[in-house]
Amino acid sequence: MNDSEEHIASPAIRASDAERDRVEAQLQHHYAVGRLTLPELEERVVAAYEARTREQLHAHLRDLPSEVEKPASPPHAIDSRLLIVLLCVSPPAALVYWVISQRSVRRRDPRPQALEGAHEHGGLC
Repeated sequence: MNDSEEHIASPAIRASDAERDRVEAQLQHHYAVGRLTLPELEERVVAAYEARTREQLHAHLRDLPSEVEKPASPPHAIDSRLLIVLLCVSPPAALVYWVISQRSVRRRDPRPQALEGAHEHGGLC
């Protein structure tokens, strides 16, 4: 068995400072979303920085979901009810809302369909 095989087979791999920092960030996230109380967070962070091996380090995350949740994506379509209310109350605000929503749609689909047909026929005119 060579050194690299022995290194992989060893269950007690030493934890790095970067790994401890990542575990602390994960614990902070779980505290922020309400899975940990402040005393639990403090206790786990201290224990994570005292951990010598990866197994000891990751033991502080075992009872928490392993994947950090992604924030929900914004809605893809304009909220027509909000646009109507804004038109009645403040037309300039309605215009700003419409422009911002159009920009977000264009970011998701950078080539509008009207331009696709123009490119196929050789130009805009």
